[in-house]
Amino acid sequence: MKIIIIGSGKLGRTLAEQLTQEDHEITMIDKNASRVQYVVDRLDIMGIHGNGATVPVLEEAGVSDADLVIAATAEDELNLLACLIAKRVGARNTIARVRNPEYIDVMSLVKEDLGLSLSINPELACALEMSRILKFPSMITVDTFAKGRVEILQFEIGKGSPLAGMKLREVSRFKKRILVCAVERPDGSVHIPSGNFTIHAGDKISIVGDSSHIPKFLSQIGMMKNTVRDIIIVGGGRIGYYLAKQLIASDVSVRIVENNMERCHQLADLLPKADILFGDGTDQQLLIEAGIEKADAFASLTGLDEENIMMSLYVGSMSDAKLLTKVTRIPFTNVISQLNVGSVFFPVLIAAENIIRYVRAMQNSYGSNVETLCRIVDDKAEALEFSVKSSSPLIDIPLADLSLRSNILIGTINRGGEIIIPGGSDIIRPGDTVIVITTNRGLNVLEDILR
Repeated sequence: MKIIIIGSGKLGRTLAEQLTQEDHEITMIDKNASRVQYVVDRLDIMGIHGNGATVPVLEEAGVSDADLVIAATAEDELNLLACLIAKRVGARNTIARVRNPEYIDVMSLVKEDLGLSLSINPELACALEMSRILKFPSMITVDTFAKGRVEILQFEIGKGSPLAGMKLREVSRFKKRILVCAVERPDGSVHIPSGNFTIHAGDKISIVGDSSHIPKFLSQIGMMKNTVRDIIIVGGGRIGYYLAKQLIASDVSVRIVENNMERCHQLADLLPKADILFGDGTDQQLLIEAGIEKADAFASLTGLDEENIMMSLYVGSMSDAKLLTKVTRIPFTNVISQLNVGSVFFPVLIAAENIIRYVRAMQNSYGSNVETLCRIVDDKAEALEFSVKSSSPLIDIPLADLSLRSNILIGTINRGGEIIIPGGSDIIRPGDTVIVITTNRGLNVLEDILR
């Protein structure tokens, strides 16, 4: 597809990189000529220096032939205006990044008038991911498929885990509808395992299965801790506010530490049920006085990665609290994943993934049949949900007889709401949705899993 991205900041660059890998034709627009040149030099894309909210610049980018325009500048109003103009001069679809909390409630009212296909709020999306993790405090990541009927969760195998030393085919003894779909070893290697694969302590495993069975399985293996009842959040910015608002609605006790007095007053007005503490979250004594030793969860959400990492390391050394750590610098993903900082969240990657899901859905109407896409295992693998068409060559063939490419696993089959953890004798039928886990990139149709 032909895609125009307005804004070459972190989100714009991330989208350009990932969408280029999926063979889309990308044009980048930015007012800053050096930033455009930097992206053009790194990626095989077209770059245009100019204001993406003006007709001449959009026309130079070929907006009339564009399948999608993504406005991802730092200014909400500019993004909305750019999408409105792009739609009026011929773009098929538009996506705007809108971050201001004041605009959330009105977006649904003006979305159609602005010609928006989608609006994305990276901070809100990140907070939603965090609240989902807090449902399962022992988990590192949680993703949902099949309208919530299927979940993929990642967690680390402890030395005392009943799974340590077990071959995957033996996991069936727990008689729950789950499947181990990916394993990340301590050395960073990722495996799409077969039944003979042995799990070791220190492995990070991802499981996929029926969402109603997962809590029972986690309970059986000692991973289902009590739900979070109280949390300390350091950083009262947008993510901290969104997260606190969601948790308060779930009757979770929330304390927010913020070092800006004016912001403290704003939060006190916005979140009357939260305790707002003025101070420096890196002050160990302040955290102790706030009750960190007894808190169920701790979220480090300041604007400085270094502070967030150091706070999480400190809290992890003296508390059993579930740790949530916000990081903005994507290049350090591999380093940070080796640290004891709990679940790490990259707002830019989360926003990019939401947009790429939409792009995949667009492709669905153009010939692809990907319904949902999630990056898992620190972005080293993908979980894709495919719709099965009546013309698919995979229909009515036992899975054991299919010649699959390497590093491919069929995780679940959703048949009219019934979640099937497939074995070799199971078959795929028209109308099913199938979740595939793979380390291969660029799968667009279900048939791509075949050799």
